[in-house]
Amino acid sequence: MKKNRFFPCILLSCLLMGLVAPCAMALETPSLNAQSAVLVDLDAGRVLYGYNMDAERAPASLTKVMTVLLTLEALDSGRISLDDVIVAQDDCLEGMEEDSSTAGIVPGVQVSLRDLLYCMMLHSANEACNIVGRYIAGSISGFVDMMNRKAQELGCKHTHYMNTHGMPAEGHYSSAYDQYLIFAEAMKHPLFMEISNSASYQPESSAINNGEPIGNSNALINITSIYSNGGRYLYEGASGGKTGYTRAAGYCLVSTAQRNGVHLLAVVMGCDGALNAQIEDYFNFIDSRTLYDWGFNNFSYRTLLNTNEVIERQEVELAEGDALAMLRPAEELRALMPNEVSDEDIRREVILYNDTLRAPIGAGTVLGEVRVRVGDALYGTSKLVNSSAIELSRNAYLARRVAEILSKGWVIALLSILAFFTIIYIILITRYRRLRKKHLRERRRAEKRRREEELQRRRQGVPFKSADPVDRYDFSPDMSQFFDDEE
Repeated sequence: MKKNRFFPCILLSCLLMGLVAPCAMALETPSLNAQSAVLVDLDAGRVLYGYNMDAERAPASLTKVMTVLLTLEALDSGRISLDDVIVAQDDCLEGMEEDSSTAGIVPGVQVSLRDLLYCMMLHSANEACNIVGRYIAGSISGFVDMMNRKAQELGCKHTHYMNTHGMPAEGHYSSAYDQYLIFAEAMKHPLFMEISNSASYQPESSAINNGEPIGNSNALINITSIYSNGGRYLYEGASGGKTGYTRAAGYCLVSTAQRNGVHLLAVVMGCDGALNAQIEDYFNFIDSRTLYDWGFNNFSYRTLLNTNEVIERQEVELAEGDALAMLRPAEELRALMPNEVSDEDIRREVILYNDTLRAPIGAGTVLGEVRVRVGDALYGTSKLVNSSAIELSRNAYLARRVAEILSKGWVIALLSILAFFTIIYIILITRYRRLRKKHLRERRRAEKRRREEELQRRRQGVPFKSADPVDRYDFSPDMSQFFDDEE
């Protein structure tokens, strides 16, 4: 028997074509040097890309973002002022190594809080963190406790602090995702972005940096950064940020960038650079640029819900003219989405708060909500409102009220009793009329008989006297026979 090899060949060809066909929904991931990284849509708080983003690593000077955040909160509460002059105490150099980053502040020097904030963010001065921490909390250890409490409040699950500045210490760690949470919270303070976006700052105190201006180490925004390498890392749309480095942490950077209405935040940790890998490149800046390019090139905003669009139509009881409730989104929903997502991939889940609607319903009444998903990812939710008022039909309302009243138990019982007595009454009246007709027929017969007798007597010449005169008959029926079953 001849074997058919044609069908197996077709199957093999299909399999080969499937292997070389691109995946419609798979974005090509960025190639990074970092040990952990995260890219976040700042407006929605959605992670666009994550790599070991929950891994616990030494955060180096990214620690200072939390120190500055607590300082700004103390400023907002009025407990301290930017013009406060603070004396550096003996413990201001606590936890620092000889080659650690410093602004040259020593015990006994008086500096303003404003200078200290710029020293922490731009120059990454470790002693400035200790000075501010002691000033706010009364002790450095007390301030570290505040840092850990704040991290828990922000939902940081992989962060624990042992000092105010980020020098290596056992039990001092954080993650890329937690650093996003902390930096995003700090960004809520306008002064934070003003400081972190400054290319340089001239301190008021000549004791700081020998009286020279201090520069921002973030090479994404500062061409004169010590890491700038001729400005090769400058990035269009970048703003703010904080660098960090220790041998244990590697090169780190948290930063933001904005283009065409898309606002992104990137965190990279554990990158290679000059001091830990003996190379000229600094991959904390290279990887950040790579993440931003990947985000801006592969994502864009899309309108998912329009306030003029009817999402659902729902019947309304008792409505004038059988009107329908036209449900529209209460607000427009726009979301940053991968460019590869097609309209068919977008799924809407409609949730109605009431299965049955009843008029009247005012315009703008919230009747449900709609959720927009792509796969398992929720991209947003909007309330559903009635676009126009729906009036009550009075006739339909009265009919409904009558039906409701008639459906009550006591009403049904009362109507049953009335019906019973009505039926009895009809039966009695019918029987009465039947007996009365019988009685009238008998009376007419008797009268006819009397007349016939009278006529016969007259013919015979005999005076007539009726034994049963008609005048003695009563037109009313004999009620004694009312309940007699015999005719």
